[in-house]
Formats: sequence, structure tokens, C-alpha cells
Amino acid sequence: MVCANYLASLLSLPLAALALSKTPLTLQELRKQIRPVNRAQLNQREAEVAAKYPAYNISVPIDHFHNDTFYEPHSDGFYNMRYWFDAQYHKPGGPVIVLCAGETSGVGRLPFLEKGIVAQLAQATNGIGVILEHRYYGESWPVPDLSTANMRFLTTDQAMADTAYFAQHVKFEGLEHLDLTSATTAYIAYGGSYAGAFVAFLRKLYPETFWGAISSSGVTEAIWDYWKYFEAAAVYAPTGCAETTQKLTNVVDNILLGKKGTKYVAQVKEAFGLPNVTLDADFASAISNGIYALQSYNWDPEESSDEFFLYCANVTSDKVLYPSTEPLRERVVELIEAGGWGNESETLTNRMLNYVGYVRGDTVASCTDENQDQCFGTASGEGLGEDFAAFDIGQTWRSWPYQYCTQWGYIQTGDTPEGVLPLISRTMNLEYGSSICKRAFNLSEPADVEAINKHGGFGISYPRLAIIDGEWDPWRAATPHALGLAERADTLDEPFKLIAGGVHHWDENGRFPNETTAELPPTAVAEVQKAEAHFVGKWMQEWKLEQAKRMIAASMP
Repeated sequence: MVCANYLASLLSLPLAALALSKTPLTLQELRKQIRPVNRAQLNQREAEVAAKYPAYNISVPIDHFHNDTFYEPHSDGFYNMRYWFDAQYHKPGGPVIVLCAGETSGVGRLPFLEKGIVAQLAQATNGIGVILEHRYYGESWPVPDLSTANMRFLTTDQAMADTAYFAQHVKFEGLEHLDLTSATTAYIAYGGSYAGAFVAFLRKLYPETFWGAISSSGVTEAIWDYWKYFEAAAVYAPTGCAETTQKLTNVVDNILLGKKGTKYVAQVKEAFGLPNVTLDADFASAISNGIYALQSYNWDPEESSDEFFLYCANVTSDKVLYPSTEPLRERVVELIEAGGWGNESETLTNRMLNYVGYVRGDTVASCTDENQDQCFGTASGEGLGEDFAAFDIGQTWRSWPYQYCTQWGYIQTGDTPEGVLPLISRTMNLEYGSSICKRAFNLSEPADVEAINKHGGFGISYPRLAIIDGEWDPWRAATPHALGLAERADTLDEPFKLIAGGVHHWDENGRFPNETTAELPPTAVAEVQKAEAHFVGKWMQEWKLEQAKRMIAASMP
């Protein structure tokens, strides 16, 4: 388990004050003690950053692989791929630092160009910083609509070829007189999460184009049934949180799966305030938001949510935090008994009441529709906010599901091995998690994860490829830092670093030097960012030496 003092040092309020409060707190009072996020301010900040960096387009082939029958019918067309750049630190001989935006609009990555890892590396190396949008995201659309047939060009291989094409052909506005393509300039790629795996493969497949790459939280091993998403929460959650969640989840499962057709199924849904959610798995999904939230925790308050710790504070408190749940006490005792944990009823009753109160105050309160299936149901897609029959270009939700349905997997399930209690319900199985693949794309087979894992998977390794991961990251189990794998050497040529207490690509964020009232990176993050500037600097020394050798060789008769 995580040291409580260390965890408390990462938060604005010690967890013990939340979990062990002597006076019961309401949800609202707990939230006041959690670091607030001002969404209006964040939206304004995002708009300011977007206004600072104009968007540019480069014309890129829709289809790079005319010999591959997978992409038939082929296309000879081109499309506009969007990018942004900052050349304020550029000096002759400096690199181009390309942040691959991954599975989202590139606009959301602009803060990293302004003050995050891209700005830091560009400043340290006299380089140009770039944010490059991925095909089928943001405004980089190679096709007129998103019918399943038109999704065929959305593969990681096509997107990597886009990125190489960019490096080989780009002309930066105001610097057109300079050849800043990969023929004369070192290109260093950075990516986080999916994009982290993306740049790792990019470095290996296009070594003549990309001189180096930093894979942050790079999920280099594609996994169809990704039940290990919750491994980090099981290992690193505050004391008692994972154990209590496992037991209460088992109570729910023993009712949903073991007592079908009995009164207890309706009673457990009613207790949580979700009596009108039709599918049992949809109900189980609706009450699992808290344990999912670890990924959203970040050292940077502009990027962070502390919801995971708020949830844990609820389910580990032995005091009733929600007086409104007291009338449910007898019912909860009965449900715990029916769910097979009656021998621990004395401990679990108040914790389940707090779990109920948390779900009612957070999840249930967020639904303003009288029909709860409209909010939480997946049978028709309504609860997902998706229209499976619509294919217009505005259906941007289709892009990432298509990628994970066809190549990446990562269906997060409760299908833990026998003897290991899951943190989410076993009703949330592969069939449930992958149902969107059938409904949206008429795909019934598992994703072709070998199309990804052929590039190296857990064992990917290449000169000037850095692997950076977070110790507490739910995606760590799909990276080369997965628990149980052999430790690697950490060298300047192949850096291999784990951020202590870090979660999802924590090295990507940055703060301005004059942001004195804002939180600074934790020591573990600052050290990794300093190391990144150092080893990229070393890579650039190698680049310059290589260029000198080439010039000498070219001048010889």
C-alpha cells in the first residue's frame, strides 16, 4: 500500500482528514475540502492559448499504402492535416520537437506548446515546438463522412506515415527560406498514452526521419481484455479503499449474478437511486465512476480531478457521511447479507451507506432525465450520447472506438482471474464492453492486437527511444513498466524512468516561472523533465556529430 504521508503530501488536504474525520461530512462539505476546478476559467484559458497559436495545414496523402489490400478501394487523394508551431526558441541547428496529439483534437495539446514539455525541450535545445493532429480527430478529416467503410484509413500505420510525411515536407510560415525538414534537421517525437505508443513505433519504423522519441505512458502492448486497468487502484489506493470496493462490488455481483429474478436485484438498484436502469451491467457501470477516476488525478490543478480520493474517502469512512441514507440502514444490512458478506456487516454497513450516498449525490444527481436509461443505458447508445445510425463528420466519437475495436482493444472489464475480487462488476464483461463495436461498426471479432504488438509490445526497445511511465498509472499494465516485467537499465541512449507517485503522462505538463501561486511539479516530475532535457541534449550532440561525418564523407572524392 501507498505510504499515507507521501500521498497526503501530494494533495492540498491530507487524505486522513477526509477519510477519518471525526465529524460526519456531507458530500458538499467534502467537496469544499477537495481542490476545486473552475471550469469557466479553464475554458477561458484554453481559448487564450488557442488564440495565441494559429493553426496551419499540410496536405497529406489519404492512403500511404497502395500495395496493402486492407485499404481497398485505395485513394489517390490528399487531405489537410492540422498543426501548430512555436519558433521563438529556434536557432540554426536546433531540432523540431513534435508532440503527436493522439486520439483528440490537437487544440487540447496547445498548453504543452506554451509551457509544457514541448516548450521546455524547445527552449533547452534551441528548437521549434510542434503540435501535430492525428487523422480523424479535431479538423484533420481525410473523408467526407464517418461511415464504417470510410473509417478504413484510420489505422496507426497510416497515421504514422502522415507524421513521417509531415517531417519530410513541412515548410514553417516565416521560415520558408530554411530547409527544416528531416533531411537536414533532427526530429524528436513526444507522445503520451496512445500517442506515447505511437511515437515509440514511429521511432522504430521511421528511424531515418525521427532521430529520437519520448514515449510517456506509452501503451505499447495492445490488450483485448484489459481487466488490469484497475491494477494500479488495487495496489496504490489509500488504505482500505480497494479492499472495501472489492467487497461491496462482490455484494452487488452476488446479487446481480447469483440472485437473478429475486427481489434483491431491484432493491440494490433502488438503494443506489438507480431503480430504472434496465441492464444490470449499465447499473454496475453507473456506480463505478469513483474507482475509475484515478487516471484523472494530476499534479497540475489545471489538468487534475481529485475525484478518486473523494470516492476513497467515502468508502473508507466508518462514520456515516450522508444523514439522508440512514433510513436505508436496514435495507443495506439485508443486501450485504444477501450478497454473501453478512459476517462483515458491522464494518461494511456504514461504508456501503457512504457508497450509496456518494453515488446518489454524484452520479444520480447528474441525470436530469426522468428515464434513467437515457443517462446510463447503453442498449441503444442513448446513455453514451451516441447515435449509431449517424455517420456525418460531426460524429467525432466514432474515431477512438473504431481504433480500439479494430486494433487496440483495452476493453476494461471485471473479468479478473479466479480468486481475485474485481474492483468493478463482473457483469461488465467483454461482451458488454465491446458491444459498441458491433452496434457502431458491425464488428464482432476481437481487435487485431497483433497488428500493434508486432512493433514490440512490452519489449519495445530502440536507440534514442525513452520510456517514461507513472507508478500509479492505470495504463502502466500495458507499458514496458508493467508490474512483473524485468527492470531495464536506464541509460542516456534508452532512458527508462518511472515517476514515483505519478499517474498518466505527468511529465507533459508545465508551469510558467512566474506562476508563483500555482503548484509546481513534484520533485519526481521535475527530475524527469530535467532528465528529458539532458538526454535530448545528448541526442542532439550525436546528431551534430553524425552531420559532421556526413559532410566530411560528402566532400571526399
